[in-house]
Amino acid sequence: MSSASSSVRRIAATVLAAGAVVGAAALPAAAHDGDRHHQQRSRVEISRVQADSPGREDRSNRSLNAEWVEITNTTRDRINLRGWTLRDREGNRYRFDNVRIVPRATIRIHTGHGRDTRTDLFQDRRDYVWDNNSDTATLRDDRGRTVDTETWGRRR
Repeated sequence: MSSASSSVRRIAATVLAAGAVVGAAALPAAAHDGDRHHQQRSRVEISRVQADSPGREDRSNRSLNAEWVEITNTTRDRINLRGWTLRDREGNRYRFDNVRIVPRATIRIHTGHGRDTRTDLFQDRRDYVWDNNSDTATLRDDRGRTVDTETWGRRR
């Protein structure tokens, strides 16, 4: 009996050891996958674009301001957008000054003229920026790294 007990204990020890090895190998991989997914998720993102100004496009300030891009801070931290840029495919660029976006908030960047507030910023342009049919909005941080892009329509 002692020989059978000894064999059972050895088999049990081997199974437990194998389980520990598999568990140890799987844990870092699972943790890494979670980190990778978290790193891919942007802290600030382009959440909506209104490229086609509703109504008649007559270049009036009202019509220009009905064309906008929304940017959302998805974190619990206040983020300063100083030096960040928002560009279209043709290279039109809006550069953020000392703009702070509070946690879980959204700001709207209008094309026309207006008075900047905590929720609305104005590019002070006299012509439309975003192509109604096809364009790409690109948000870059103060180091020029792409933070987020939003594309609509088909490329020409």
